[in-house]
Parts: sequence; C-alpha cells; structure tokens
Amino acid sequence: MWISELDIDEEVYNRDIMPELPEVETVRRGLRDFILNKKIVQVKIDENTTKAFQGKVNDVEEATVVEIRRRGKALLIDLSNGNTLMIHLRMTGQLIWRDARLVDAGIIRKESALQDGLDKLQFAAGHPSKNFMDDLPNKQTRVTFVFRKGKLFFNDQRKFGFVKVLPTEDVEREKFIAELAKEPWEMTAKELYEKCQRHSKAPIKVVVLDQKVIAGIGNIYADESLFYAGIHPARKAGELSEEQVGKILEGARKVMDESINSGGSTMATYVRPDGTTGDYLEMFAQVFRRDGKPCNRCGEIILKTKVGGRGTHYCPRCQERGEDGLSSRSTALTPPVRGSSTLSTAPLRSSESPCSSSTLKPSSATIPLEPGECEGEC
Repeated sequence: MWISELDIDEEVYNRDIMPELPEVETVRRGLRDFILNKKIVQVKIDENTTKAFQGKVNDVEEATVVEIRRRGKALLIDLSNGNTLMIHLRMTGQLIWRDARLVDAGIIRKESALQDGLDKLQFAAGHPSKNFMDDLPNKQTRVTFVFRKGKLFFNDQRKFGFVKVLPTEDVEREKFIAELAKEPWEMTAKELYEKCQRHSKAPIKVVVLDQKVIAGIGNIYADESLFYAGIHPARKAGELSEEQVGKILEGARKVMDESINSGGSTMATYVRPDGTTGDYLEMFAQVFRRDGKPCNRCGEIILKTKVGGRGTHYCPRCQERGEDGLSSRSTALTPPVRGSSTLSTAPLRSSESPCSSSTLKPSSATIPLEPGECEGEC
C-alpha cells in the first residue's frame, strides 16, 4: 500500500504551524547531506506565482552549492558564482528533496516512512503537510531546482514564501537581514533586560516576539520560554528583573535546542513508523496547543488567550498573576510531574550550535507581523 492510499487525518495537514527558527535550522542541517557541493542545472518557476522567485534563473543555473547558512528564519544557500539564494518559508513554505531514483520511478515511499532505505533518498521539512509524501511537483510547487541526481522543490500553499537571488556580499545589507537582532544563543541576559526596559509598557510576549529585539523567537517558543521562566505572557516587560529576563532567555535556548535536536517539523517527525501522521510539538511542548489539558508541572489546566493579537498558551498557576498584575511565584526550576515530556538540558555540540485565574484580557499592544504571518496560532 502506497502512502497516498493511507487514511490521512486532513486536520493535521491543515494546522497552521509556521516554520520557526528551529525548523529552518533543521532544514539547513538536513539539506547539507543532499545538495552541498552539487550543481543546479535548471530552475523551473511556476508561471502562476512568479513572485515566489525573485531574480534571474541565469544567476543560479550551472552554479554549485558551496555553503548552506541561516540568519534568523532565513535560509541562505551560497553558490559558487558569488550569488546567494535567500529563502524564507513564511507561513506554509516547505523544502522537499527527492532523489532522482524516486522521481524517475514515480514512487515516493511505502506505508512506513522510515523503512526500505527510502528515507535516505528524500528529505522534507517546513510546514507539515501531505506534500512531504505526495508526488511532486504539484499545484503547491512554486520553484523546482533541478540537480543532476535529484530535485529540490520549494512548495508554498499560501504563496507568502519566496526565493530571492542576490550577491553574497549584499546579504548582510539586505533589509530583512540587517534589521534582525541577535539570536538567543548570541545575546546576554543584560542585553535583553536593557531592551525590555526600552519597551517597558509592552507585554513581555510582545517584546520577545519582536525580531528587532531578539531574533528567531516565534509564537511557539515565546509561549514555551515564558512557561519555563514562570512569567505571565501579559506581564509588562519593564516589571521584570534582570534575573527573570535571564530565565526567559535560558528557556528560549533550551526549548529551541530541544526542538532542533528532535528534528523539528520534518518528514521523520511528521510520519510515524506505522505510516500515520504525528505532530512534532508532541515531543517538547509544555503549553503550546495544550489548552484544556493538565499542566505537566502542577496539574492545573492550560489556558489559551490572546496577547498582542497572537494565540497564547499559559498555565494560570505556574505563570500566576497577583492582583497587582505581577507574578507571585517563580517556577522555572520546578520539574514536570512524572511521566510528562521534559525539556532537554543537554547543550548542542559546538559544531551544531545555531549561531488559577480567568483568561486574560487581550492586550492593546500588537506585534508587528511580517507579510504572510498568521495573526492567530502561529
């Protein structure tokens, strides 16, 4: 039985899980095994979505991939001719590699996603969907990079993602890149604390989602890092001590490391060995999309609200607010209850370092969104 014949839960495919920094880092690492030092012989662009490819195909064809980097949520593929492919997955973007042996044979994989060695012939990451397993190209394929021994498909359901060709020397001057702040692994608690003071009236979640304050933290990891630190997401940033801000930063690093080390949103984590589909968030999420379920740490029911216009998940006990609006407890080091999923405290190898209360009232502060970003869950 082919994977396309399985009874797939379409709800899983339609969940708006935006690729965030760990997912892009997973793409970077995964693609190295397939396209590094390989020549791009042809670029095919979907004529109905020309905005998905910004640049000239002549600046890409016949060039060899010499390096694969990442800056924030942008993937940077350096070419031998002095140009770089800057790829942003936005909300529903995917990068899917298929070995020529699979493409030519017209098959993707059998009922198990990990059997018969087929996993060594393909790689898929980004927004989880059935494209990970379907025949490609399809109606969601925007750009196809043809290599001698395979194809790299850039798929994007909602058409917000893009591939931009620019001189490698201009990458750091590109507006999107130039405006990014330091990533969690590069920033100190003091630096983040000083930025919080400059945005003292804004909810802390709004602040940590601002890519000009700290780069790479999206909605998932904002919720998870604030839970780790025991900080209520709507608490004003200026009320926090440097120690509390340091806990948020520590939590961001840990939960993002955990996601990267678990494989992020890839085919391997999305398709279980029995051929059914899963959710990579199950591996590490303590609050995100766990509303209505008991907290792994204290047993209180996880709540969902909106802060800055974004879907927000939190534990009303671990992240409690007192009458004065301040958190009355710190739970950053309290271990989850037995049997729960836990955050890994093991650091990345240096070579792999990626450079009870009622529902709160929605905050009037809003988070500046990039084009194509979801205003709800993502």
